[in-house]
Amino acid sequence: MFQPLPLFVGLRYLRAKRQNHFISFISLISMAGIALGVMTLITVLSVMNGFERELRERILGMISHATIQGHDGQFPGWQDIVDQAREHPNVLGAAPYVEQETMLRARRTSGALVRGIDPDSEGQVSDIHEMMVSGSVDELQAGQWRVLVGIGLATRLGIGPGDDLTIFAPEIRATPAGVVPQVRRFTVAGLFEAGVHEYDTALAVIHYQDAQRLFRTGEDISGIRLKLDDMMRSRTIAREISADLPGFYRISDWTQQHANFFRAVQTEKTVMFIILSLIIAVAAFNIISTLVMVVTDKQADIAILKTMGMGPRRIMAIFMIQGSFIGVIGTLLGVVLGIILALNVEAVVGAVEQMLSIEFLSAEVYYISDLPSELRTGDVVRFSLLALVLSLLSTIYPAWRAARTEPVEALRYE
Repeated sequence: MFQPLPLFVGLRYLRAKRQNHFISFISLISMAGIALGVMTLITVLSVMNGFERELRERILGMISHATIQGHDGQFPGWQDIVDQAREHPNVLGAAPYVEQETMLRARRTSGALVRGIDPDSEGQVSDIHEMMVSGSVDELQAGQWRVLVGIGLATRLGIGPGDDLTIFAPEIRATPAGVVPQVRRFTVAGLFEAGVHEYDTALAVIHYQDAQRLFRTGEDISGIRLKLDDMMRSRTIAREISADLPGFYRISDWTQQHANFFRAVQTEKTVMFIILSLIIAVAAFNIISTLVMVVTDKQADIAILKTMGMGPRRIMAIFMIQGSFIGVIGTLLGVVLGIILALNVEAVVGAVEQMLSIEFLSAEVYYISDLPSELRTGDVVRFSLLALVLSLLSTIYPAWRAARTEPVEALRYE
């Protein structure tokens, strides 16, 4: 079907100077449309990948890749479990924690999640040390009753470093004056900013031994947090660790804790891919229009070729080659421009902001004030194949019409 003669004639039709310049203009528009569609797809999806990466890293900066919890709320001998978990080849770090939802009171009252951590090992499983706005995690010392709070929670409570903060335990005690809640006064040792609303406005961090005394858990902890060498395999690795541990434990990973959030991000990426693919589809329809006009313009040429013995399949090949060439050039141009733009999108946006004197992502409003981008080879290949397939499919109908041309009818008025 694709022999040298159809290839030669198809490429000659592209190179030849046509009397009808409108057909050439439509061909260029089709090529530009495909290039624009591919470039936009690569750039937009790369930016969405960048935002997903930033959000994932910020969320995982406060939570762990995987968590081990006691089956019935009890966790005896957790020190041995921590040591055993650290021996796993895929585990980079392990740290205990005590966690409880409760009420906090200062100038105002607010609900929050209080997490007790071990400052010496917390750096193995989270990035809270790098998120400190003021103070340090090392200031959390057992028996000193100090607390770190998210910057949003501090604003809500009206407190800052050095202020007092009262934390309520969920238990109550009976006194001669009646039933009163168990409370403890802490000193704010620092503020952190994770860049995630959930943690900045509703998380307070204390020493895990202070948490054990406050919540009266004895020597038990809530669980063990793990950091793995490959977070994308967190579920598989967590199951392997669980199988090696003695007794019954609940194992969860970060994909389960924030499954709805990352599922929503994936859904947005899928919808955006479908919407932006319509640009390529429109360009493909332009290829159909172009080839239909070319077939009409070349009726006499087609008739002569058929009278010389060229079969319908080879006639189809001529116009399929012509349309496919438009798609290939447009796709290659779009891939090159898309890769360049995706790799330099932050600089481009910065130049546009400076030129127009506006700020698209204000640091006072958005947690992510820059425009991250993550170019993935799989996305580039997928978008290129989509453009090539649509370009090839758009050539079938005009080529089929050309193959059905009757020489007698085409040459009747020549």
